[in-house]
Amino acid sequence: MPPMLTEKEKAFLVYWAANRQKQKKLMYQLGVGLPFGLLLGAIILTNFFSGWYKRAEMIANSQFNPVVLYVAVLIIAVFIAIFSKKFQWDQQELRYRELLHKQKQSEESTPTISTNDEEHSS
Repeated sequence: MPPMLTEKEKAFLVYWAANRQKQKKLMYQLGVGLPFGLLLGAIILTNFFSGWYKRAEMIANSQFNPVVLYVAVLIIAVFIAIFSKKFQWDQQELRYRELLHKQKQSEESTPTISTNDEEHSS
């Protein structure tokens, strides 16, 4: 007999059924994931402007357009924001579908109890 769902798994099924469509939207993923992407971009900018590698700094100062760096960091931040949230959504969706399958199997294997008195009276 397949195992029954735990309370935590049942709570996840209820939560994900209510929130899965909202979290699938691109604007939601961008809004929630953007702080992480911008944090990564800030780390890149900090690393670039810290000047820890003098030779790279000399080359960058001689032939560098800062707009290119800012655009690249913005593109990286948006990509990371969307990609990370899409990956999380896929993981949650996979878990949801596995739990639905587990729930269906446990319901199918549960024997039904007959309360018909005619069967017992013969």
